[in-house]
This record gives sequence, structure tokens and C-alpha cells, in this order.
Amino acid sequence: MKLITKDIQKKLDANLKISEDKRKPYLKLFNPCGQATWLISEHNKETGEMFGLCDLGMGFVELGYVSLDELKEIKLPFGLTIERDMSWKPEMTLTEYNDAVLEKSDYGAQTIMSVIY
Repeated sequence: MKLITKDIQKKLDANLKISEDKRKPYLKLFNPCGQATWLISEHNKETGEMFGLCDLGMGFVELGYVSLDELKEIKLPFGLTIERDMSWKPEMTLTEYNDAVLEKSDYGAQTIMSVIY
């Protein structure tokens, strides 16, 4: 599966032209065998570095950078790999998702899944 389509890349490129607090995470990646989820709002095509909200499923969610190449190299059980949510349409900005995760964390561990479903 292609993790970043041309259409998604155009949206991520357009994000760089607006203020950070208005950027939406147009790319959602996830581990189909676990809880890891990434909401990505920026992608540098030259370096492969992406910026977004990162949840490795360990109870802590953080804004930060992740390497697309490193995610592509992850080998999961049953021959699976990290996947792109093909039906993902962001309803909030990255900042709003982060704020929602922090608000929900008052009730337990932080998780992206608690605010997107």
C-alpha cells in the first residue's frame, strides 16, 4: 500500500503555507496489529520526515517527527505493515486533536483513538 498518495502530498504541502494552528492532519497511519496511530500534517519529500501527533499505544501521545522510511521498514505479524486509513478525513486541526487528547487524558491514558471515534 502506498502510504502517501499524490493527493495527500498536495494537501500536506498546502499546510506549510498556512499557520501551524490551522494545519489539518490529512494523513492517518496505523498499525493494523496494535494501537499505534499517527496523524500527520507535514511531510518533507526530500528527507522523508513527517510531523504530526504520534501515539505508539503506550499511554503517551506527543507532537513530533517520525520517519516515513522507518515506518515502511516495520515488519508486523502475518506479513502486515503500517497502513494508511484510506477513509480518513480530518474533522479538526492537528492542534485541536492534540488538545482533545490532553483533555481526555484526565480520565486515563492518552490515546488518539479516544478522540477520533
